[in-house]
Amino acid sequence: MAQRTTDDLPNALPPALESMTLLVAAVIVHDQATNRVVLLQRSENAKFAQGMWDLPVGKSEPGEPITETAVRELHEETGLTVKPEALMVAHIIHGSWGVEAPNGFLTVVFATHEWTGEPENREPRKHSQVRWVDADAIPEECVDTTASALHHYLSGGAQVSLDGWLPK
Repeated sequence: MAQRTTDDLPNALPPALESMTLLVAAVIVHDQATNRVVLLQRSENAKFAQGMWDLPVGKSEPGEPITETAVRELHEETGLTVKPEALMVAHIIHGSWGVEAPNGFLTVVFATHEWTGEPENREPRKHSQVRWVDADAIPEECVDTTASALHHYLSGGAQVSLDGWLPK
């Protein structure tokens, strides 16, 4: 399928880059039979959250559908392969600010129960390890936003969380 761009649309307006929110995808690979999830531990070289545990997660490329971001980032980081149609929306995180997102970020956290491969650390400069973790024993040293999304998913809790927004 050919990818559409704003140039293909009639009277397309230029993007308002100064107000753009960074789009991010994260994936919960959940082995329901053993109640395990795949987590990675960020290395000391990571851009943020050095040494912390996290879900496979990454930024969307320009013009890339969010499901393709999830598939690509999961494979790049862990070697696991998942089909876009096997992804279910598990949680949405709306952050007011991020290290690479001064205008905020929106993370779509997907869950999947179908994948191929075994997790491996495919980006050793960014991650110190990638492994299965018992869903009842998620490490406390987790990135707050994705850990919250993971806990909400596992408990059937809220599907949207806000990070860094001041109460009105």
